[in-house]
Amino acid sequence: MEKKSDLGFHAYIRGIILIGFALLMLAFIITGNIVYYIAPTMMPFIYFATAVFLILGVIQIIRSTSKGQEEEELCDCGTDHNVTGSPVTKLVIYSIFVAPIILGFVLPDKLLDSSVAANRGIQYGSGILADQANAEQQKEESTSRAEAYLNDPDAYLDQLESGSELSDEDHITADEYYTQEGFNQYYEELAEEVLQEGQIIVTEENYLDMMTMLDLQLDQFIGKPIEIVGFVYREPEFEDNQLVVARFGMTCCVADASVYGTMVEANEASQFENDTWVRVTGILDQTEFNDFRIPLIQLREIEVIDQPESPYVFPRFSF
Repeated sequence: MEKKSDLGFHAYIRGIILIGFALLMLAFIITGNIVYYIAPTMMPFIYFATAVFLILGVIQIIRSTSKGQEEEELCDCGTDHNVTGSPVTKLVIYSIFVAPIILGFVLPDKLLDSSVAANRGIQYGSGILADQANAEQQKEESTSRAEAYLNDPDAYLDQLESGSELSDEDHITADEYYTQEGFNQYYEELAEEVLQEGQIIVTEENYLDMMTMLDLQLDQFIGKPIEIVGFVYREPEFEDNQLVVARFGMTCCVADASVYGTMVEANEASQFENDTWVRVTGILDQTEFNDFRIPLIQLREIEVIDQPESPYVFPRFSF
């Protein structure tokens, strides 16, 4: 009887936990706050997981009833289904699952902000230039290792054995990746469309595409008017007349979120605090920051706005 009671109790607790997770995800969906945590392309998985958790939770609740325990006793698998371990161990294990549910309902949903950007670092434009620079550096290191081996093979092998030199891993360079079929053509066609329009309007839908286009085709757009929305962010080494208009880009969830920003120069830049959402219009120019050529907006107008309903931007995977 004690064994049946123990089985029923644990099945009931598991059912409550599963239903709790289902209700938490349902609450995020209903309130719309799910956009703070995952990309829209992941929503079908959230719907599926919510339904599965709810169904499994109900099954566990049914198992906790007298009828369910009787069916468990009739199981002829030869396995003891009783839960082992001390009460403290069981409490700790269940607390690991219960705590996220409670915190999910109690803690306010918070948008990623400049403090997160400071920890993760910011990519100016789309980050392609930095990737290409890293690829060039890796290429130079590979070349130097090859020359070192050719000049003195024994000394080079000794370095490898001593652990002072890491073996080179096979990888595709940024140049090879960004010249794959369709990539350049897509952004060339996009550049032609934007040039015909006469101005660069950066929206939530085309944000990452526009950042990539400007990195690849910046020379064509210098002197063109541009409009962009984002939150204010500053690096510690910025001048008083500099700020960045930034957005968090997300592919799957907040764990992979990256910060993409565009430099703005204006006399009134110091008036705007970090995390202030603004709409910026100006003339596109270029500058150098940390030895990289990046887009620069010469400010014409800046307007403080409310946080957008969809604060993050997402790749369109159009090519």
